[in-house]
Amino acid sequence: MTVLLGLVAGSTVWAQKWELGAMAGGGLYTHGSVTSPTGNGDVGFKPGPVLGAFISNNTSNRWGGELRYEYQPGSLKVSGSGSEATFNGEAHMIHYDFLFHFAPMESKVRPFVAVGGGVKLYRGTGEATVTQNLSNLALLTNTHEVAGMGSVGAGIKYAISHKLGLRFEVRDFITPIPKQVLAPAPDASISGFLNDFAVMGGIAFTF
Repeated sequence: MTVLLGLVAGSTVWAQKWELGAMAGGGLYTHGSVTSPTGNGDVGFKPGPVLGAFISNNTSNRWGGELRYEYQPGSLKVSGSGSEATFNGEAHMIHYDFLFHFAPMESKVRPFVAVGGGVKLYRGTGEATVTQNLSNLALLTNTHEVAGMGSVGAGIKYAISHKLGLRFEVRDFITPIPKQVLAPAPDASISGFLNDFAVMGGIAFTF
């Protein structure tokens, strides 16, 4: 009986383990379409690095949840008629995701899928100028905008030891196009969503 109680208590502690980690990688955006009486083009963000941190709770043998933050420096862009205009910018993401693991917690390798949501802050950080190329399509502005964000992804956790692990994952962060930061010109319209595909790897500490 003592052994049985010990095993139950031990499994309860294991099921309540937390992970604290950091990640880095790169992100690639899709683009939206801009149309105007003077021409058509695309708006969006150029590829750039992604840095992030997370804290996870393994709520059961297969399910978990995590609170995450990612930072993406990069450039806003508008392109059309064979030319392109860019403007320094960045994005900040805060979201909570639910994780389902395809292997139990004691496994050394744990593939998983994730789905969740949160908010994404877009900022134009460049210096505004009197004129901008392709301003007949869209204006790249020194302002900020918060958008609702969906998050989906998949990855693999690899346990180096009971306290240390590696993680590799692919994510898609989905938001409406921020039309204050990527502002359509008068008589122009912007349509579509932004998919931000991020490939990241990182390290996690279990406690």
